Amino acid sequence: MNIVITRRAFLASAAALPVALRARDGAGQAFSFIFLGDIHLDQLEHHDMAWLEREKPNDVRQVRNYSRITSEVTPQLFATLRETVAAGMRKTGQEIKFIAQTGDFVEGLCGTPQLARRHAADGVAFVREAKLGAPFLIAKGNHDVTGPGAREAYDEVILPFVSEELRQAKKFSGRLETGFYAFEEGNALMVFFDAYDHPRALDWLETTLRKRTARHVFFFSHPPVAPYGARSNWGLYAKATEEPSRTRLLNLLGEYQAIALNAHIHKYNLLVRETPRGRFLQLAMCSVLPRPQVEPRLTLAGVHEYTPDQIKVEPDFSPANEAERRALLQAESQFVREFEYGDAPGYAVINVDGSRVEARLYAGTSREPWRRLDLSALLAEK
Repeated sequence: MNIVITRRAFLASAAALPVALRARDGAGQAFSFIFLGDIHLDQLEHHDMAWLEREKPNDVRQVRNYSRITSEVTPQLFATLRETVAAGMRKTGQEIKFIAQTGDFVEGLCGTPQLARRHAADGVAFVREAKLGAPFLIAKGNHDVTGPGAREAYDEVILPFVSEELRQAKKFSGRLETGFYAFEEGNALMVFFDAYDHPRALDWLETTLRKRTARHVFFFSHPPVAPYGARSNWGLYAKATEEPSRTRLLNLLGEYQAIALNAHIHKYNLLVRETPRGRFLQLAMCSVLPRPQVEPRLTLAGVHEYTPDQIKVEPDFSPANEAERRALLQAESQFVREFEYGDAPGYAVINVDGSRVEARLYAGTSREPWRRLDLSALLAEK
């Protein structure tokens, strides 16, 4: 395993307010949750392949691959998650309260509203049949709402499922009407953000954070907040026209020293970003496993690697907008205080115990962590 660890990382080793709920007890109790990135649940029969080949020809190969992974590998990942939930109290003394999946729950691109609804329903059934032992909560991803009828399927199938999971967790008694929601668990506020409902979600976020009383803030979104890697233009509010919204979001996360957990790029990323109001930490995961056993690889480690040249990790990606992607990274570099990037698809277990937040990262379906991170120490002012 070729892993490089920096010294500092080693040492650290309302407007529309559908639900912003507070836990009624356990404010000081230690707890854990599982963090997943993209999973792209899929089946070939969920797609009108003629439509896909005509409208999205570059996605045909991806659909075939994700369908294979859903059938062959994801059940093994979910078996590991089920075992992890069952072993939580026994091994760490901290109950795993929920599983957070940060978008692209399903692949989308079905071709018809009927197939989109079946796609969402079968994704929900896949989770239910796995009997994971903890509520399964979702942040909306772009693939979840892409294709004819996909947005309606999300609202009519996936949101009711998340509502049910929240009721199971005793965090909500109604039905979600939007893709953004929040609740308190112990001494932490959990904010699930809808990156595709702007500006309503951003207004809601500010209102929710202003009311927060919990010590820690976790911000779950599909796209990353701070850009990294070759796909630096894939971040939240990355367009030039969205700069005011991006500045507002950065300042909110910095003011509350949030821990932002996201996905979308299909890579591992750790980043600490300074803002005028404070700093926040970003941790990204990918949970699409090409195979059960995965060798983690840390490609870039250290702030000195956070330069425009980091786009070379994917040299063939979108050469037409290379200048734009380099400029985004150049502008961001002055604010970055910690940085890692690599290939390590799998899952993470986040432990919250008083003032300390720790992440254990697992590659593939392994039950042994390849990396331990003291997120509280990384987030603290140096």
